[in-house]
Amino acid sequence: MGHVTLKDLAKKLGISASTVSRALHDHPDISDKTKKLVMEAADKYGYQPNPIAQSLKKQSSKVIGVIVPEIKHNFFATVISGIEEIAYNAGYIIMVCQSNETLQREIVTTKALAANRVAGVLMAVSLETTTWEHIRALMKQGIPLIQFDRVIDELDTGKVVIDDFRASYQMTSHLIDRGYKRIGFLAGSEGITMNKLRFNGYRQALKNHGVPFYPELHINIGGCRGRNGRIGAEEYLKMDNPPDAILCINDPVAVGAFCRFREEGLRIPEDVALAGFSGSPESALIEPGLSSVAQPAFEMGKAAATLLLKQLHEKENFRPETITLETELLLRGSSYKEKK
Repeated sequence: MGHVTLKDLAKKLGISASTVSRALHDHPDISDKTKKLVMEAADKYGYQPNPIAQSLKKQSSKVIGVIVPEIKHNFFATVISGIEEIAYNAGYIIMVCQSNETLQREIVTTKALAANRVAGVLMAVSLETTTWEHIRALMKQGIPLIQFDRVIDELDTGKVVIDDFRASYQMTSHLIDRGYKRIGFLAGSEGITMNKLRFNGYRQALKNHGVPFYPELHINIGGCRGRNGRIGAEEYLKMDNPPDAILCINDPVAVGAFCRFREEGLRIPEDVALAGFSGSPESALIEPGLSSVAQPAFEMGKAAATLLLKQLHEKENFRPETITLETELLLRGSSYKEKK
């Protein structure tokens, strides 16, 4: 037989569904004999309570909503695995939604999760998210929220991030150290804190090492996907004096640029060096391999879920904190030509 319901169980025992329900919940009105009978039958027929139906009755759920820009992005897929490990062990299931990098979908998703009375929400904002009334509305309904990776500073929530400024500073310093002089920056979207921090780290490294910043080499491609990287590469290819190295906002963008440069017959890193962010598996698959900032995605997921559970546990006493995780540079062939 398929999924056994409460009603099926009641029918088999010849008692009412409400009696079965009370027996399963150890209600004092129900005799021990009946409770024993119901428990044994539940075991025998493999009755599983419906967690969603139960949570609607209790007005609180064991479901955690997770909103990510894209699931296919290896970084977010790995973060989700980290979240699930912690959530599952604490008796929660996760409901994953993707905003597809649009504000509109993020708004719809936030409302849907609130309507479904999730216990809490873990969120990395979309590239279009420059207004956040929808997130404030969620918080006003008393739904705990933790932000991770891409966060909005202005919102007073727990956050789990990497030190984007420092990581970008280190990677830019590496490019300078290898003898590159005209270093470009392929940016995702202006509004995002992560983008600003990575850009500022790049600028600071240039300044501290006495390498000029060329404004025309800072291109805002408006997205974080491979096709955006191709668009950026296209812009550089039109220049009379193109960059000799480029720091990209993330790995998909770097791989997109890499492929476009290759089509034009450019040699990497001899003609142009490339570096990305996230340390995704595809960064190691291209030849030469892509230099990248390895972000601890699995740990980020675990830390975000742990912080949310802490908030659920402490309720009103919870004080939002920001957890900053360590990164490391994965230095590969895309930035490693011999020094000039």
